[in-house]
Amino acid sequence: MNNQELQALKERYVAAGAASPNEQFADHALNAELWDADGKRMIDFAGGIGVLNIGHRHPKVVAAVKAQLDKLMHTCQTVMPYEGYVKVAQKLSEVTPVRGHAKVMLANSGAEALENAVKIARAATGKPNIICFDGGYHGRTFFTMAMNGKAAPYQTSFGPMPGLVYRAPYPVPYHGISEEEALRGLMMTVKTDSPAQDTAAIVLEPVLGEGGFYAAPTSFLKALRHFCDDNDILLIVDEVQSGFGRTGKLFAIEHSGVEPDIMTMAKSMADGMPISAVVGTDQVMDASGPNSLGGTYTGSPTACAAALAVFDVIEEEDILGKSQRLGDTLRNRFEQWQNQFAHVDNVRNLGSMAAFELVESKDSRKPLPELAASITKRAKEKGLILLSCGMFGNTLRFLMPVTIEDDVLEEGLNIIEECLKETGA
Repeated sequence: MNNQELQALKERYVAAGAASPNEQFADHALNAELWDADGKRMIDFAGGIGVLNIGHRHPKVVAAVKAQLDKLMHTCQTVMPYEGYVKVAQKLSEVTPVRGHAKVMLANSGAEALENAVKIARAATGKPNIICFDGGYHGRTFFTMAMNGKAAPYQTSFGPMPGLVYRAPYPVPYHGISEEEALRGLMMTVKTDSPAQDTAAIVLEPVLGEGGFYAAPTSFLKALRHFCDDNDILLIVDEVQSGFGRTGKLFAIEHSGVEPDIMTMAKSMADGMPISAVVGTDQVMDASGPNSLGGTYTGSPTACAAALAVFDVIEEEDILGKSQRLGDTLRNRFEQWQNQFAHVDNVRNLGSMAAFELVESKDSRKPLPELAASITKRAKEKGLILLSCGMFGNTLRFLMPVTIEDDVLEEGLNIIEECLKETGA
């Protein structure tokens, strides 16, 4: 079927809240390129929103999934466990920088991982409250919607959110929130809304994802660690978007040297197969009772096979080094644009987790979300998939596969430069 035929079916049968506004439909893809149902080639700078760090259909992952399909597709691991689940748990325990010996539970999505992290934190501490941060994004389930630091579109129309979730400011100096102000805001949250004796955990992304690709300063993360230690609060780090090589480390928190009590991860963990994980200190992870964690499909055999193959690829193909080099290339190009275009500002990256702002002027820093929307629209027309994000919708973020070929990367960057020129940026 072609795009037009599929669009007609989508309009008739797919719920409006779940339907993409995109009228193109993916047919097949390889690494950083994708072809739609009409045969049009697209360069992918979105990577399924950070899911494809090693590219579409990496051969080693495809082979691992095919081999697993010939052996076992499903048993429900709580009924009849299997090798893949325990091997993924072993690998994550060995590489995840939480305190002490780590234990693992697997789930299907980032939101599921966050839901379970909160359950585990409450069980381990006997305390109910959770503190999150402005701009944070943790999922679309009911509790994770309450945890999100951005209301629309994630909470719109869905009624009252679950209680006992409180918020503090995230340090974004460019938009007027210094590290000192963020810490002061956290202290006020504890003083006025969620006292330490009632707070199970503080949850944050070390680099805001949907919130704009702002990295938390190392000193801020260390201050959180000390505060949690002093007040018997668990530190939960959400690496769903920033994990598995995107920042030049396996996990973004490694840049700071801070060790959380619990970490959540998903997205690029299995190169497109649905899987996520909660990894934490053994005593914390063992706090809840038998059969208190899990689900019918959690840690499926095919997803586990894909995850183990991803670990092999990360090591064998120097994905962390490639991510650092890709980040350097993006930063250099962004800095050229910042000097060339009046509306491009605040270029930034941590490894290949890179972004820049579109603003009215470098002095006012007033966001221009309409310019970001215009550029992403023009880019799509020219054959480039590009995403915006941020609290103000004016950030262009870059999540192309780390494995992208140099000529494909250059072609995509040239399209963006054309769009910047055409829109008067």
